[in-house]
Amino acid sequence: QVYLVESGGGLVQPGESLRLSCVSSVGNIFRMYAMAWYRQAPGKQRELVACINSGERPDYTNVARGRFTISGDNAKNTVYLEMNSLKPEDTAVYYCYFQISTVVLGRRNYWGQGTQVTVSS
Repeated sequence: QVYLVESGGGLVQPGESLRLSCVSSVGNIFRMYAMAWYRQAPGKQRELVACINSGERPDYTNVARGRFTISGDNAKNTVYLEMNSLKPEDTAVYYCYFQISTVVLGRRNYWGQGTQVTVSS
């Protein structure tokens, strides 16, 4: 069953922007612990891009700091990633991640299926 669905990926030129969205359909949420974006480039390991832990300010890794903005809407169970000044090295499959506790299943990690971002001239 698919719980997280990403959208917004695509092909852009260097310097352009994209906004990724990820909607969660997980029901009976007791608590949302974290929302995050990861990415995986060809031949490389999946890496963290940005995250929001419950009650804390957003946090960014070096690849994102200053160019990307993560935001979440708990009411809509949605997380966004605004990406500006994109570079060819940002080319990757981007995955959203939620850590959620539900009444039935307890605390679990949920992953989206990924959306391709390609930055090329």
